Amino acid sequence: MAQSPKLDDTDRRILRELRRDGRLSNARLAEQVGLSATPCWNRVRALEESGVIEGYAALLNQKALGLPDTVLIEVTLERHDDDMLYRFGKALAELPEVMEAYLLTGEYDYLIKVAVAGTQGYEEFLRHKLYKLPGLRHSRSTFVLRTLKRETSVEP
Repeated sequence: MAQSPKLDDTDRRILRELRRDGRLSNARLAEQVGLSATPCWNRVRALEESGVIEGYAALLNQKALGLPDTVLIEVTLERHDDDMLYRFGKALAELPEVMEAYLLTGEYDYLIKVAVAGTQGYEEFLRHKLYKLPGLRHSRSTFVLRTLKRETSVEP
């Protein structure tokens, strides 16, 4: 198991600022964390190389993209052998509506978060995509009424 890098207070300040705004210029980031530009750039680079910073992304508004509704789906598979888990996971990852998917312990095998356009969009997703995946035995769904908190990573 790889050991995680030792983070000091300055690294944590850098991570908090980048977590809030991944588009910060190095000069602005350095100013906000109290460093000059070169040491700040070196620290960010080291955080990237060590894997603490995995990447940068734009957060898209799913409502503006015509997919205003979020559904959480619990899925049980017919079998739990390696081949079934691999095939189901691979097929699931290819569905564009799937925003997150987790292999679980407990009563259900997977928890899936999908973006859809209302109940009609959800029915289409179920009938034409999810129910056609290999090995699906049972699913249970819950529509999200409101998002109370959404973060892209943990607070460093």
